Order: sequence, then C-alpha cells, then structure tokens
Amino acid sequence: MKIHEYQAKEVLAAAGLPVPRGKAVETVDDAVAVAEDLGGSLWVVKAQIHAGGRGKGGGVKLASSLDEVREHSEAILGMQLVTPQTGPEGREVKKVLIVEACDIASEFYAGIVLDRQLGLPVLMVSAEGGMDIEEVAASTPEKIFKASFDPTEGLAVEDGRSLAGRLGLEGGLLDEMGELLQKLARCFLDTDASLAEINPLVRTTDDGLLALDAKFSFDDNALFRHPEIKEYRDPAEEDPLETRAAEFGLSYIKLDGDIGCMVNGAGLAMATLDIIKHFGGEAANFLDVGGGATTEKVTEAFKIILEDADVKAILVNIFGGIMKCDVIAEGIIEAAETIELRVPVVVRLEGTNVQRGRELLEASGLELISAPGLPEAVRKVVEQAQGGGGS
Repeated sequence: MKIHEYQAKEVLAAAGLPVPRGKAVETVDDAVAVAEDLGGSLWVVKAQIHAGGRGKGGGVKLASSLDEVREHSEAILGMQLVTPQTGPEGREVKKVLIVEACDIASEFYAGIVLDRQLGLPVLMVSAEGGMDIEEVAASTPEKIFKASFDPTEGLAVEDGRSLAGRLGLEGGLLDEMGELLQKLARCFLDTDASLAEINPLVRTTDDGLLALDAKFSFDDNALFRHPEIKEYRDPAEEDPLETRAAEFGLSYIKLDGDIGCMVNGAGLAMATLDIIKHFGGEAANFLDVGGGATTEKVTEAFKIILEDADVKAILVNIFGGIMKCDVIAEGIIEAAETIELRVPVVVRLEGTNVQRGRELLEASGLELISAPGLPEAVRKVVEQAQGGGGS
C-alpha cells in the first residue's frame, strides 16, 4: 500500500524525524488559510498523488505571497498531473500540501528497500539528492552508498555514522545525520514498510536537517498490525480493478499485456506469467483466486478480467487441490450468464473434481477452448490474443 507525501511525513514525525510544518487541503480557500497560519513569506504548494516526479510535471510550485498560494492552488487542484511515474493518462490532483519553505544548503537522498538476494533491508544514501536521483542511480551508481542491517537489531550506530561520513558531513552534523538514519531504519522496521524514502533530505543554511519530501509503501499483509496506517489508504489513487479484487479477497495486479489470467496459487500464477512470456505473449494481469475460492469469488474474478479493455484472450489455469475444478467451472458459467464473454477463453483444468468440472463446461454450451496440458493451453491463448484463431 502506498500513501501520500503528507501522510509519509506524519509517519516520519511520529518516529522522531524532522519534517517541515505543513498541512494537506482540498480547497483553494483552505490552502490560503494554511499559509496564513504557517506565517512567513514563502510557501510551497505540492500536488498530492501517488507518484514521483511531480515537480517536473508542474505539480510543485513556490509561492512568495498569499495571492500566489491561491493562484498555484487553483492551477494544481483538479489538474490531470502527468509525471514519468503516472503514464500518459496522469492522475487527478484532489489535495495539495501547503508547506513552509526553507533555505537549502545541500540536498541528500536516503531510502530503504528490501534486498531480496541478501534477505535484508538495505539503507541507501547519496549526496546527489533531488529530482534526478533515478538518473544518478543509472549513470553514476558509485555515488550511492549502501549498508544492510539486521531487522531484529536495526541500523548499527557505526553504520549510520559511516554513511553520514560518506555524505561529506562532519562534527555535530555527522552525528545528527547518523542518528536520523538510525531512526529511519527503525521506522521502516516498526511499520512493516517495503519502501521508505526521503528525497530530498536537506541540510538547511542554519545546519539543520529536514525531510523535505518522503515516500512510503507498506506490506499489505502486515496492515492488520497497523490500523493507523491502514487508515491512510486512498482508493482514488489505486487501480479500481485492484481495489475491487481486494474486497473479494482476490490477489490481482494489473499488468501491461493482453492475456488475462485466472490461476489458483501465487506460485502457479507466477509460473504461468513466465510461460506466457516464453511463448511470445504478454500477461494482462496477475490474478490468484486462492486455494479455497467460492463460486462467487471466481465469478467476480472473471468479471474483473473482462473489464480490462486491454484483454484480448483469457487463460484459466487451475491445478485443483483444495481448489476444486468444478467450483471454477461453476464460476465461469455464472460469469458468462451475467457478462458477455467478449474474448476467447482457454481453459486448462487438472486435479480435484476435474472430470466434473470439464463436464459442467461442456454441458454449458459456452464457446470455450480446452487444453489438457499447460504448454498447449498457453500456445492456444497466445495464438488467440494475436488474432490467430484456431481452437
């Protein structure tokens, strides 16, 4: 689960990290009121969407008067903000964050992700913070310094100080940065985050440190431990099909291809995506109906796949253990009775109650393409997606 910048800063502040004062609002009048309350003579108006690169897309503006706060808020609220991370369709801006400006002496980057090869979280820092950190990572990776740490112990004091030193800091500022990095690591662990990022992390002209922008993603499977973080979910920022799938307990992720997939079990689903790729196709989604899916869940899964306009063919790949093949068949039939099967459907069933499942599908009168084995099923669905016809 992703959250907005203003929410990420609340998480950081609760963990004792320094963040600038500010507040997110939904109206222009509220934006001006917040700026008045903050005081000063310089503010930043920042679009709140779940995507980076907002400044490059025109979603971050500096205001030197209340009139400019109003002008920028009017321009940003309601705009369809396009950034490198939104795709060409962009995202509608429904909130802006009004934050006090500060005098910046230098910018840094700090981020934590899980290194799956090491099986450990890794803290990354760079003295090249700001909007072009992705370019830094691609062209000059030697400017990014890393330290892995034990999730049961957190980031060691010496590792925090060492990374701060690699950033060129000395004296009290080195100690302050080392402590900040330790707190960031602890925050990452305590919230079950999958990503924690501060960019830029700035040194102000009076030698203070501030998290000027922040980004968090959290492990959905751990949200039951963090009801306060779960409250941050913004369905308007998520794919509507993914949101609907979650309501039915389905694991669904939209992908870029044109072959819809309905599979039982995450491992089999991943293998199915790989095999589709191997045979020259591209999956339109990852969808795991689970091991104990009901007819209702299978029906909803089918509806979700069919509502994706990119889907040109569907592969149903079921290896029944706990999941029974006849339940899958009933779901397919029920879905076909409520929505039009507008694309070819290739079905491969194997396992528990497979004969009963095949009989139900055959008796339904639906125009389905059956396949006894997975390689044959994938060949057929790729052929159908590419307009090859056949059966």
